[in-house]
Amino acid sequence: MTKVLRKFPVLVILSLIVLAFVAFCALAPGVVAPDATVQNILLGVSVPGTAGHLLGTDELGRDILQLTLGGTRSAIVGPVVIAAGSMTLGVLLGTPAGYFGGLLDTVIARWADLLLALPAVLLAIVIAGIVGGGYWVTVAIMIVLFSPSDVRLIRAGVMEQKGLPYVESARVLRLPSWRIMYGQILPNVVPIFTTNFMLNIAYGLTAMSSLSYLGLGVGEGSPDWGRQLSDGQQLLTSNPAAALAPGIMIVLTAVAVNVVGDWLGERLSARIASQ
Repeated sequence: MTKVLRKFPVLVILSLIVLAFVAFCALAPGVVAPDATVQNILLGVSVPGTAGHLLGTDELGRDILQLTLGGTRSAIVGPVVIAAGSMTLGVLLGTPAGYFGGLLDTVIARWADLLLALPAVLLAIVIAGIVGGGYWVTVAIMIVLFSPSDVRLIRAGVMEQKGLPYVESARVLRLPSWRIMYGQILPNVVPIFTTNFMLNIAYGLTAMSSLSYLGLGVGEGSPDWGRQLSDGQQLLTSNPAAALAPGIMIVLTAVAVNVVGDWLGERLSARIASQ
């Protein structure tokens, strides 16, 4: 047991349990919350502990617990796609920019600096409002707006690695540039973008929830934590759980993702350093 705790600190174990539960809810919403959108207008708002409704119901008679569990998919899938898409752009643009330098590096670096200077969430609101985009349009916008941080991190990591002896040896062997970049250098930059990938999931979760709170992204009436926060704000006096449940889930998930991301980054860095 002691060895397990050394390898997996208690906070990491708790975070992994939270993420496993969230992942299960996102993958199987029909199992954990089959009646998430079922309405009972005659019941209306009820307090936590009402028979058959652990956290009570909202003004439409929807079960708050099931609505929260059912909203996990839209709250989590988008941020994961945002983080994956942002990381992919970071690898595709940041790796050659850091390796080749010159004009290519200048153009990519200035593009990243320009996007970093813009307020991501505010710009997403403006663009989504103009194009009338739904959930996946918003996700696509956020991928582009999140990518500069990945581009700059991977670029910096590649620039640090390209002068090391193993890269010089690969050049002496006349290995193709793409193989040196993606086969030799990139694996040693993994800890950097692994940690940032997890951070982007947490940032994406809060950003997408904020947009849903403002009425962008998911459709009206869809289970979603951000949408629940907006709807539950009016029920703080009659049933506080309507707003507290999704809010707690957002905070717990974001914290768990950050904890696991930091832990993974440290483990990967230590493993690479020991090689």
